[in-house]
Amino acid sequence: MTILYVGIDLAKNVFAVHAVNEAGKPELVRPHVTRAKLLELIVSLPPCVIGMEACSGAHHWARQFMAHGHTVRLMAPKFVTAYRLSGKRGKNDAADAAAICEAVQRPSMRFVPIKSLEQQSQLSVHRVRQGFVNQRTATINRIRGLLSEFGIVLPLKASTVRRHAMACLEDLPGWSNTVVGDLLSELTRLDERIALYDRHISEMARNDTRAQQLMRLRGVGQTTATALLAMIGNGHEFRCGRQFAAWLGLVPSQYSSGGKARLGHITKAGDPYIRSLLVLGARAVLNSAANKTDAISRWAAALAERRGYWRAIVAIAAKNARMAWAVLSRGEQFTMPA
Repeated sequence: MTILYVGIDLAKNVFAVHAVNEAGKPELVRPHVTRAKLLELIVSLPPCVIGMEACSGAHHWARQFMAHGHTVRLMAPKFVTAYRLSGKRGKNDAADAAAICEAVQRPSMRFVPIKSLEQQSQLSVHRVRQGFVNQRTATINRIRGLLSEFGIVLPLKASTVRRHAMACLEDLPGWSNTVVGDLLSELTRLDERIALYDRHISEMARNDTRAQQLMRLRGVGQTTATALLAMIGNGHEFRCGRQFAAWLGLVPSQYSSGGKARLGHITKAGDPYIRSLLVLGARAVLNSAANKTDAISRWAAALAERRGYWRAIVAIAAKNARMAWAVLSRGEQFTMPA
């Protein structure tokens, strides 16, 4: 019989491989395959569908296997867990590989878009920039915490913290002067790093026509446009814009039974970075809607009045996600409505 599906449990040095034939029976079970031997083993197999969890190194291996004629599908680890539990297997590498092999065969399974080298390199710019932003926020909070020990309580606003911390620096006793001064210097360094990465993102957006088309959407700027391109590419992994919005967690959760539909808060599934960028852009659209008379602004303002501020924010973000998918997957030219 011919091997049709392969499940691989990825790791740093030792991998587990589970392959089945057209009848679903195991044809190849290798619980211990070294990193040096994995590609050699996969190359020796006939073209088949290979399933892996989307984790560190998954996109690299996917590109390697696809270059040898295989079809690769990446899945979120939480979607695979149910298939391991359904077989009443214990938690080990071999059981994980078998669960991945079973999950990749499901027609209803949702897969993660495989990124090219260019996409991964661009996404690394976003990841590192966001890391610097998080460090800056932590440093500001650390300054606020230290100053509160001396009775100086500052608000959350970053510019206010910087200004007041600098103003009271000379009045701080002992080593606290040195500590807060060093933290303020670290803030300056992080500001410079973030500004540099903003220029990198601006250059990426300027050199990509698809990013420029995405930026025609209200609430989508350089950062959001390049992040979308780095994350989903042409968006062909999604059947429609609503599926993409659902993948981002911008649709309501559902708990329905007996013919009664119960909708809750948004699911917040998918990548939180892209979702947060779309939400921030939606806030900018809604906050400026009161001063504008175009169709989108009128719709956003009416929605906020009817359903509330945050529901309107989520609706605008989901709408932008669907339109962004149409631009990327169909090559549609977006025109701002009057």
